[in-house]
Amino acid sequence: MPSHVFADHAAAQPPERGTVDALISQTRRLRGEVDAVRRDAVDDHADPAGRWQRALCDLAVHQLNDLDDHLAQLRDGPPRTDGETTAPALPESAEPGRDSLLSRVGSAEWNLLTDEASWSGELYGILGRDPAAPPLSLDELPSLVHTDDQPLLTAMVTDCLIDGKPIDGEFRVLRSDGRVRQVHMMGEPVLAADGSTASMWAVLRDISELRRSQRVVRESRDSLQRHHDIAQTEHRLAVALQEAVLPPWRGSLRFPHGGPGRLDLSARYLPSATSTLIGGDWYDAMELPGGDALLSVGDLTGHGVAVTSGMAMLLGALRGMAVAGAQPGGRFAQPGQLMGWLNQLLDATVQPALGSAVCCRFDPTTHLLTWAQAGHPAPLLFRDGTGRALTPPRGVLLGATSGATYEQAEEQLRPGDLLLLHTDGLVPRRDRDTATGLLLSLASRFAEARTAQDCVRTVVEECGEAPREDDACLLVARV
Repeated sequence: MPSHVFADHAAAQPPERGTVDALISQTRRLRGEVDAVRRDAVDDHADPAGRWQRALCDLAVHQLNDLDDHLAQLRDGPPRTDGETTAPALPESAEPGRDSLLSRVGSAEWNLLTDEASWSGELYGILGRDPAAPPLSLDELPSLVHTDDQPLLTAMVTDCLIDGKPIDGEFRVLRSDGRVRQVHMMGEPVLAADGSTASMWAVLRDISELRRSQRVVRESRDSLQRHHDIAQTEHRLAVALQEAVLPPWRGSLRFPHGGPGRLDLSARYLPSATSTLIGGDWYDAMELPGGDALLSVGDLTGHGVAVTSGMAMLLGALRGMAVAGAQPGGRFAQPGQLMGWLNQLLDATVQPALGSAVCCRFDPTTHLLTWAQAGHPAPLLFRDGTGRALTPPRGVLLGATSGATYEQAEEQLRPGDLLLLHTDGLVPRRDRDTATGLLLSLASRFAEARTAQDCVRTVVEECGEAPREDDACLLVARV
């Protein structure tokens, strides 16, 4: 804004109409594009990012509407000062059913020599005054202002009249209809020839909607940040819980007591590429007191801390029941029994949950594999450079129905055989049959591998780089 304006200064002429019209057209075209983005924005109150995007679009539309109407005022020239107080016609940008933004920008001049005041018709609408009433003097103007903001207005006017400082500030107006509006005031003194202040003019703008939009953007941004912080915290907790429960993700898995000498084991956890939340996938290998090995992989549906803690509970229960569930004659619980007990456990939990799993018991003396499954991909057996999926015994998802029973199957393994257990998300964007086919195609590469860890690396090279929608687990056991 230019500095002090003299009373005898010639009135500024409006710019070329065609130039301003071109700017108005560009503004309206941009506003339409932003409004289209706003309509396409996610309108989900449960999605902080969607609320933030929509709030930013709303704010941008408000700003562009204001720019459009300010340019229209610039094109049409200064407002009439002949006492006409009739409200202007709605601009083209005004939407039916809402106040035009043009009516939210008004002007006023207070003549200190004649003690006269002149208000534009728009200012009456902003301040909620009857257009037939006389304009308020500078001394009367604070009566419309919120009590807490009156000292600010008084200070701005005093600085303008005495020290010649431009006015630039905001205050709240209490309208006669009970509404509170936020007003931005800009003004300057008009100096007489002798340098004294002859009058003061000001432009007042109702910025209530603008401030509301800015507040919504700020609150939605804060909500988004809180949501992000919570998600990060949950992720850290889930990772810590998973690392505490699962055996090492890389390297050979070794049993506490040396384990069966004829099993070489390795495993890997592969996180999702589309979610920062940890899922409920697990793998496990443990040596039973009698010398058998218990191998298992599974997947509890969902993501987050609750699911990860549920997975930890399920895996801990499986380990405990496998060790404690001894049968008469010293035999330990069979895989089918373990699946049945896990199903009862999920069925009895307060939070409903579904899970899939496969559980195998390997006898290192006889090389006999006994296994059961609960709605899970069957283990893959690789022998002499070829592979096949084992024929699964019957078994429904864990937690799907009460009192479910799980059948068992047996497979006689040979030295050199390789067993691959995995969860559904191992092969990204593939159905179960296609995923099985891809894994079986690696048979020749497995035959050339020296260790189970080499086989895991082969699978990861083939399946690990593609973006996966879900996390996955892989366990390889080599006889």
